[in-house]
Amino acid sequence: MAKLNEEEIDRELSSLPEWALTDGNIVRTFGFKDFVDAMKFVNVVAEKAEAAGHHPDIDIRWNKVRLALCTHSEGGLTGKDFSLATEFDGLMA
Repeated sequence: MAKLNEEEIDRELSSLPEWALTDGNIVRTFGFKDFVDAMKFVNVVAEKAEAAGHHPDIDIRWNKVRLALCTHSEGGLTGKDFSLATEFDGLMA
């Protein structure tokens, strides 16, 4: 999958308002009522990431989970990152 240019990244980010471009990654922090709910979310994220063959960096704090996506093999962001971000957002619906 080809690396996206700045214009393509901006267009993709416009459809994901909770995500931000940070240090070459798209990043979002999800909030939960407690640690158990945060961990349930992480487990579902892990399943979806494994199925997609694309894995986010995951930072877990008591009731917050920060996900960062980048396609390292392509040296930047690709459509795969935005597709997975959209899936992760759907978990909060």
